[in-house]
Amino acid sequence: MSQQPTETDSAVDPFTREVVTNALQSAAEEMFLNLGRTAKSSVIYETLDYACGVTDADANVVAQANGVPGFLGTLKFCVADALEKFGQDGFDPGDVVLLNDYHGGTHLNDVAMVAPIFVDDDLIGFTASKAHWTDVGGKDPGSWTTDATSVFQEGVQYPMVKLYEGGERNDAVYDIIVANTRMPEVTLGDMEAQQSSMGVGAERVVEVYERYGVDTVQRAVEDSFDAGEQLVREEIRKLPNGTYTAEDKLDGDSVSGDPVHVEVEVTIEDETIALDYTGTDPEADGPINAPYAASVSDVRSFFQAITLPDADTNEGFFRPLDITIPEGTVLNATKPAPIGTDWEGSAMAADLPWKALAPHLPDRLSAGHFLSVCATIVGGHDERRGEEFLVVEPQPGGWGASPGQDGADVLVCSGDGDTLEMPVEVMETRFPLLFDQAALDTPQTAGHGEFRGGTGFVQDYRIYNESGGFITAGFGRSEFPPWGVEGGQDGDGNHIEILRTDGENEHHSNLTNHELGDGDVARLVTSSGGGWGDPRERDPERVREDFRDDYITRETAREVYGVELDGDGTVDEDATAALRDTTTDAAGDDE
Repeated sequence: MSQQPTETDSAVDPFTREVVTNALQSAAEEMFLNLGRTAKSSVIYETLDYACGVTDADANVVAQANGVPGFLGTLKFCVADALEKFGQDGFDPGDVVLLNDYHGGTHLNDVAMVAPIFVDDDLIGFTASKAHWTDVGGKDPGSWTTDATSVFQEGVQYPMVKLYEGGERNDAVYDIIVANTRMPEVTLGDMEAQQSSMGVGAERVVEVYERYGVDTVQRAVEDSFDAGEQLVREEIRKLPNGTYTAEDKLDGDSVSGDPVHVEVEVTIEDETIALDYTGTDPEADGPINAPYAASVSDVRSFFQAITLPDADTNEGFFRPLDITIPEGTVLNATKPAPIGTDWEGSAMAADLPWKALAPHLPDRLSAGHFLSVCATIVGGHDERRGEEFLVVEPQPGGWGASPGQDGADVLVCSGDGDTLEMPVEVMETRFPLLFDQAALDTPQTAGHGEFRGGTGFVQDYRIYNESGGFITAGFGRSEFPPWGVEGGQDGDGNHIEILRTDGENEHHSNLTNHELGDGDVARLVTSSGGGWGDPRERDPERVREDFRDDYITRETAREVYGVELDGDGTVDEDATAALRDTTTDAAGDDE
């Protein structure tokens, strides 16, 4: 029998707190694994484009599984908005709320579910999940596009409606879902997997409450909030007080073509961090706008990165963080602004304070990385199977360097976290595609530094299908590439090449429903990360290794790094010294 607390207890002992909070964390992780195992679409079960969590009855995050960082921070808003609409008395056991619009939202494909958890008829919390549904209607297959001018073009909106009421499916809502997707079998499979996984999560949470008692669990949760807050405040005290600023531009929005100005002021004061985005441009005409919840979610990921990146988070971690994003801006969009490629805006919300603080926190932050999800849809009518197909996945790219360390090669962007590339073998088996290459984008032409940025990725999708197909892709950080630090070079930017069988090739950064003929290749190229420090300060032996490993050419070694290599690839020390002395003398003359 569990030990029940007395009325005089103000806190549980730390051992019980750890056991209880870890049990709740396990519930969130089991929910995550269950959804991944049972989903129908590859973007969920292979790419892992989803997130799961548990909140208390007031929408405070109690536990969350590792998943898409850009989703995790939105779960709080999903529950809070559902509570605002229905109230705590408006839920019954077996209810499941469906939402995908600006309320707790990202783009419309990312459908959230919220379900209440009851113990002895008392509401004690919620399970929440958000997963990318392959198609939710809209003007183009796959729903999200790069040329939408209104959210109404991007798919059906679920404005916090009950998909299940008291355990009974709402057939009217179900019929609307079926009628508004081009892929009902896949969509319904994902929907049912999501709903089922939340039921598993709720069962595990109830087991924890029944084992330890409601009072003990709730006090353990409150204590964990307080402990998380205390730990974060201690970390913030290690950071340099001050006000730091950064500004940047988002690439053109594919509609107006005009770049979008963004800026932030970061204030670190003792135990708090405040971010103010006042001065950022209004909503764009095209779909790079981010709802408030999406921007806050990415900012929370950045905040954890500079404080306690390895810790399991809860709501207490974010009490010292204050975020101001004026409504109606590209980082806090309002209806009906299009949000199909919202990751461009929300990722920039995190990248700006990163850019502002990187020179001052070199032990915690790197130079800029390729940033964009570089999301890609390749689809069409599969002539072999007589059915429609859609491949949806992110692309990895180069991360920025930091003092003493080169940037990481080909990782997904910060906002995508634990998502994965879909295995080539799976795609070639399931879809009418061949992959001519999936490789590092070397030799590297940018991102050089004393420590160089990581390399980008190049992947060729070749379609072999008599009726051809199409590609939709949103590649930001094309016109305004990843930034270097302390003399390190910027990266080279993300882009898309279309290689036609007739030789008429194309170069793009954004495409929507762009035709591909049988045999055409869509080549996706992601950026290198930014470099850190003057390239002429790089250890010549590291330059030699870069050349040996085909990261750079002999010419780059000489012209960028000031290192002369002999015919066998060894460093010519005398010639290198002369090259670097010449550079130093020229710099002195300039002064």
